[in-house]
Amino acid sequence: MPEADDQADKSFFPEIPANAEPFFVKGAGAYDWGMQNRLARIFRAASGRTVMLAFDHGYFQGPTSGLERLDLNIVPLAPYADALMLTRGALRSTIPSTYAGGIVMRASGGPSILKDLSNERIALDLEDAAHMNVHAVAVQVFVGGEHETQSVENMTRLVDAGYRYGIPVLGVTAVGRELTRDARYLGLATRICAELGAQFVKTYYVEQGFERVTAGCPVPVVMAGGKKLPELDALTMAYRAVQEGAAGVDMGRNIFQSDAPAAMIQAVGKVVHEDASPDEAYELFRELARETTFA
Repeated sequence: MPEADDQADKSFFPEIPANAEPFFVKGAGAYDWGMQNRLARIFRAASGRTVMLAFDHGYFQGPTSGLERLDLNIVPLAPYADALMLTRGALRSTIPSTYAGGIVMRASGGPSILKDLSNERIALDLEDAAHMNVHAVAVQVFVGGEHETQSVENMTRLVDAGYRYGIPVLGVTAVGRELTRDARYLGLATRICAELGAQFVKTYYVEQGFERVTAGCPVPVVMAGGKKLPELDALTMAYRAVQEGAAGVDMGRNIFQSDAPAAMIQAVGKVVHEDASPDEAYELFRELARETTFA
């Protein structure tokens, strides 16, 4: 048996109030410790933002250009990302278990690019996500699409399961060809996701009114990278997004389809976490790309 602690003079510091440090992620102050801890693996406390590397494209369109070999194209980039957005097949088959960043896992799917993409179902059990130590799951929400209600129900079911396991849900607003990509639509879609329980939301950037989209959403908005742009244009889009309230970016093609992907993801990080201007970040990109070329 251990000896009794009979020291009479203990230091309780009654004059010092108990520390109650607020949690830094927007809208997350009332979440349980486990969910906050998982969000802190995705968003950096110092900046409140994230650089997510998206390479889950294969779940509906197969081997996308730049993703033919995840072990060669993506694994070398992983250390520069705050979090990876991927499928469970990619995680288990390719990503080293020593990876220390956040994992955001695709949890919806079904149709291929040959069919109506809005007809998705839940494609991941949250118990399996917990087994993989996932930090969030992502679900596509097709507001205004043919299967709108079904996709919203997919998200709410994952939100319910997520609270049981302490796993946040990322609502991904999908924009089909028939839908207008403007601030009014994106404000509607992101607000619906947040109101129905998503802990953070991913959506596209628009030049007019994006600050209203982020202000009107009570949880973090992460900007989707979208189609491949010239590097300076992509950096400019990321800069404008975070300056207008985005809590970071989730970029895929603008990174892994770049001529210098490692240089590009570092330049994006400079914009997101250090508020570097597009020109400053582009100069860093060019410098790092040159070093890679002559290495």
